[in-house]
Amino acid sequence: MSLEQDFAGLVAALDPAMAIVTTASGDERAGCLIGFHAQCSISPPRYVVWLSKANYTFRVGMHAQHFAVHFLEEDSGDLPRLFGTTSGDRTDKFDRCAWEPGPGGVPLLTGVPHRFVAERVALLDEGSDHVCLVLAPIDVVTTGSFRPLRLSQVRHLEPGHEAEERPQPENERAAG
Repeated sequence: MSLEQDFAGLVAALDPAMAIVTTASGDERAGCLIGFHAQCSISPPRYVVWLSKANYTFRVGMHAQHFAVHFLEEDSGDLPRLFGTTSGDRTDKFDRCAWEPGPGGVPLLTGVPHRFVAERVALLDEGSDHVCLVLAPIDVVTTGSFRPLRLSQVRHLEPGHEAEERPQPENERAAG
């Protein structure tokens, strides 16, 4: 096996919780299903999300200041499919789900009781197929403990963009 395959197998075993990130810029709204996210600071509180450069959410998010991170439960209905398999390039996902505007116009999914709204404080693009956004929470909503939806439970979903649509990392472009 290759280093890339070995690494993918190792981190897949972690079975990360899934979330939906939403954002807005001007009159554009966007959102996508993500598995790359984590708390990255206790004081001050900070959270990071990584967005694929192939996604419409990335393009809208580059001009946005506010983001919402919605933590999905095991029984999140059709939201994982809608935000994981439908491309915002072709479809307004928010026409297909219940939402309300939040700070900065960020769409808040009303059917998701565990979420926070944040302001972007930093962006890191180190040349790979995802960018890292560091977020500072400004509002938190939760109803208590829950069982998160995991990667293993959505692995069957076909992504809205194929892997080939993602830009190649700088080191792969140079190699070939």
